[in-house]
Amino acid sequence: MSDPYLGRLLANRYQLVEMIGKGAMGRVYQAKDTLLGGVPVAVKFLVQALMNDKMRERFQREARACAQLGQKSMHIVRVMDYGVYDEDAPFYVMEYLQGESLANLINSQPMSLGKLLSLVRQICLGLQCAHQGILIEGELCPIIHRDIKPSNILVCQDDTVGELVKILDFGIAKILQSNSEQTSSFMGTLAYSSPEQMEGKSLDNRADIYSLGVLVYELITGRLPLEPQAHTFPAWYKAHHSQIPAPLSQVPVRVQVPPALEKLVMTCLAKSPTARPQNMSEILAVLASLEQRFGGGFQRSELTNTMTAAPEAPGVEAPVEPVPAPQALIDQACQKSTWPGNKPLAEIVFPKLLTTEKFSMASVWVMLSRQEIENRALCTRYNQFLFVLVPHPVILWITVLYNLDYGPRWLPCYLDLKNPRSRDIVSVLHLQGEYRLLLFALETPGNCSSVMTAKVSASQQPLLGEWIKAGQISPDTDHSHVSRVLLKSEFEKLKPKILQKLELSYKERNPL
Repeated sequence: MSDPYLGRLLANRYQLVEMIGKGAMGRVYQAKDTLLGGVPVAVKFLVQALMNDKMRERFQREARACAQLGQKSMHIVRVMDYGVYDEDAPFYVMEYLQGESLANLINSQPMSLGKLLSLVRQICLGLQCAHQGILIEGELCPIIHRDIKPSNILVCQDDTVGELVKILDFGIAKILQSNSEQTSSFMGTLAYSSPEQMEGKSLDNRADIYSLGVLVYELITGRLPLEPQAHTFPAWYKAHHSQIPAPLSQVPVRVQVPPALEKLVMTCLAKSPTARPQNMSEILAVLASLEQRFGGGFQRSELTNTMTAAPEAPGVEAPVEPVPAPQALIDQACQKSTWPGNKPLAEIVFPKLLTTEKFSMASVWVMLSRQEIENRALCTRYNQFLFVLVPHPVILWITVLYNLDYGPRWLPCYLDLKNPRSRDIVSVLHLQGEYRLLLFALETPGNCSSVMTAKVSASQQPLLGEWIKAGQISPDTDHSHVSRVLLKSEFEKLKPKILQKLELSYKERNPL
């Protein structure tokens, strides 16, 4: 029987090419985004028809929430669009991913403990992001997945981070339960659902934690922790409420696990939500300790412009003491600076520590066209620093030049805190609280064309010192490129917020 969807054009944009997946909750097609020249995307049709306006409204609300989640975490599949086809067939448009589901990995060869820890940690990071919530109409709303299972976890090969976990189908179970008469009915997958989910109760993040426990138990043993008498709802209901899973130490396993991991898994499987870990942070803390001891994938801190001060430790170098100098003397030295011979004559940006007998000053060197330098003569300047400690300590130093007529010019620099030169620049920024922007013209790349001063905010200045200490006592790795990718991703998310702030500031300073 031919598929009526194949070849159809959704929303005058997405042309369906072939069906690539089918399950209880819907069908997935590979499609071409005709608006973007045929870029491949994935389209999921839900089995639930939208029969009334209330259900349509709920679908749109949940779809918007799912779309926001994909922007917050690299471990959640990105939902880029959604709609309704032919009056009552709801669909999602997602990024097209090539990878292998965790269900296939479970059924293939056993994995190492390090790989298992890495995959589980990435799942937890995605869930943590969702459980922390997103803003919906000004209110912070936690998002519960409701259907964590191996087939909803995709493992992709990423050129930068290696194996990258993506969680699929966020919010699908809730959308399918969209009729007001079904609010207390069961929706999920029998083998992975928590006792409270089987009862149709209102769920919180601990329901996902139970499902995670089932999934990890299966990863370790190749079998489910519970064995009902039949594959029916009553049998699974009884198993989830009364059957106690056999301890991992008493069953055949595919990978030997330390006692701390066994304890974590068995605690996640507790019948009562209050007896489980209460949030993903608790689980991630245990996993971080295990990865430190037994190896695994890359560990990452949350990307943020705030961080707890690292404790003092022996072997931490004293920061470079900048030599004070009159502003005019600094500007004069900057004006006499020449473009380095080892740098290309192109629109690039790089950090540099200006050091003479009389002063030390952090600086950002920029090459632009002469016209743009003239356009930026009057502008609002903004800067911000982002820091990631693991897998490698790196700071992203963001400078923006903005005016209303020409928009923003983004000038990002990366500072590797294991590199002494970068560390010296950060030390001077920390102690002086300002830096210089040196602009060079492409057409006449000899001497500096223009010098600007930028101030570091009082809230960020002390953090720079703390990050230096944290970076120096962190382990040496060769994964700085991974930290750069993580920082760049966070930078892209921040851009709209920064731009909004700049537009407001510029209008305040330059009223009509």
